[in-house]
Amino acid sequence: MTPSPAEAPADLIITGCTVLVHDDQERIGFEEDAAIVVRDGVVESVTSADAVRGRDAVERIDAAGQVALPGLVNCHTHAPMVTLRGVAEDLPIEEWFNDVVWPIESNLTEKDVELGARLACAEMIRAGVTCFADHYFSMDAVAAVVEECGIRAHLGEAYFSSQGPQGREKSLEFALRHRGGAGGRITTALAPHAPYTVDDADLAATAALARDHGLPVHLHAAENRDQAEASLARHGVTPIEVLRRTGILDTDVLIAHGTGILDSDLPLLEAADGSTAVATAPRGYLKFAWPTTTPVRALHDIGIPVGLATDGAASNNSLDVWESMALTALVQKSTTGDPRWLTARQALHHATLQSARAVGLGDRLGTLAPGRRADIVLVDLSGPHTQPVHDLAATLVHSARSSDVRTTVVDGRILMRDRELLTIDVPAVVRELGERMPALLDRGHGRRIQDYDS
Repeated sequence: MTPSPAEAPADLIITGCTVLVHDDQERIGFEEDAAIVVRDGVVESVTSADAVRGRDAVERIDAAGQVALPGLVNCHTHAPMVTLRGVAEDLPIEEWFNDVVWPIESNLTEKDVELGARLACAEMIRAGVTCFADHYFSMDAVAAVVEECGIRAHLGEAYFSSQGPQGREKSLEFALRHRGGAGGRITTALAPHAPYTVDDADLAATAALARDHGLPVHLHAAENRDQAEASLARHGVTPIEVLRRTGILDTDVLIAHGTGILDSDLPLLEAADGSTAVATAPRGYLKFAWPTTTPVRALHDIGIPVGLATDGAASNNSLDVWESMALTALVQKSTTGDPRWLTARQALHHATLQSARAVGLGDRLGTLAPGRRADIVLVDLSGPHTQPVHDLAATLVHSARSSDVRTTVVDGRILMRDRELLTIDVPAVVRELGERMPALLDRGHGRRIQDYDS
């Protein structure tokens, strides 16, 4: 006789941990001395440690003294750009793009992208990131790395109007071919670069393709205040107004950065027919000395989720979403002049449910509850920098570090256990990447893949 699911061995049982949970009002809470039961890549139950004592499982993790969180989501990055980490420092954004990054990116090969993606995935898995939204070139290589290493990803093939219609067509072809790939771990989007590099006709065509094929759109828009002011001066509309008039706001759209979103843009975002979300990556804004940051509070007030992100490591220097969580809370306190905003619990909500919603996975990720995908990270708070714990939410946001993540699980598969990566050989990647650096970094050819002129 076949045993019932309750009697059959679970695939994974994690015991003895404190679990971050959401109540029916989506408020953050914690259940102590808890257990998580995983079957077929899904959370079967979050229960007490006593309830699973003696229950059979293919794998067990004793997580006593650790905190279990939903895996973090990096809502906007360019993962292969870890190859350019530190090559364009202390520059305004025009020089950063035109003098360094876009000349180097004209050298990119698919192998460079593959190795960069592999290194980036290793970094993110070690930092408790279980899903990332990527917007880059040669994305077939990134999809292959995602499938191999076990992480989850929301991928889009970026394009500029300077590529002609072929760029848009390639973005669509990639999205359709890889949608649902890697056993469902890959979701896809159309990925026009930005309103200042993709013209209105291409944006309108992208919006039509998104509607026709049921695809979301992931793009940069209103990245900074200068872009908003330049758009107003040249065209009489803000970048957000461009998205409205081209129909992008009638799709499910993820807007990267948005530090140039103006008060006049908020009614447009609120009235959008599609599902709109914004990704914030505050470390890069601080590095570029931008005068404003993502208006998280204003977006919250009109019901728009704001997910946490890092952008690429060429501008941010790391893919550490844990740092983005802490910086988002601190920068919001500073810019609003209100120490009560964001609270640690609010920051955790952005890091979990809001980030999952931002990448269109709010029904599958973002909370540890029955029926959700088993994307789980275990955090060790035994270090001196996290003790004593008076407020667990504050400890997680403001004291814990990404290096405190001990174990990372995606779809019920353990990708890192006790800080040991199980699916990526980092030394081998670093060696091969090092051999390719001279050719990649050469700027003597005088080419750029694009010109930055917001």
